[in-house]
Amino acid sequence: MQFKVLEDLDFTKRGGLLPVIVQDQMTKDILMLAYVNREALENTIKTGNAWFWSTSHKKLWMKGEESGNIQPIEKILVDCDADALVYVVNSNKPICHTGSNSCFHNFLKDKNY
Repeated sequence: MQFKVLEDLDFTKRGGLLPVIVQDQMTKDILMLAYVNREALENTIKTGNAWFWSTSHKKLWMKGEESGNIQPIEKILVDCDADALVYVVNSNKPICHTGSNSCFHNFLKDKNY
């Protein structure tokens, strides 16, 4: 196991953004995919809650700031290239804006996967 620090992360790709997969600590379900810039990641580290960069609104946001469904971070995993993250969260409330526990609740009908 290797430990990374903020300076190890590669923010040079994707316009300064890193993709973040959010995973439930208990169920291991994938809850959502979002993006962070350096400031969002710094806010996450500082507050212990999931912060992201909204690609549609072009602003920082804390998950749950409007809905109350705040996602406390248990750990942050860094991929081998240091250009993608996993936020492992203690999720006890729905994470999706639709009210679903996961944003990944639809199936692609074209194939039987």
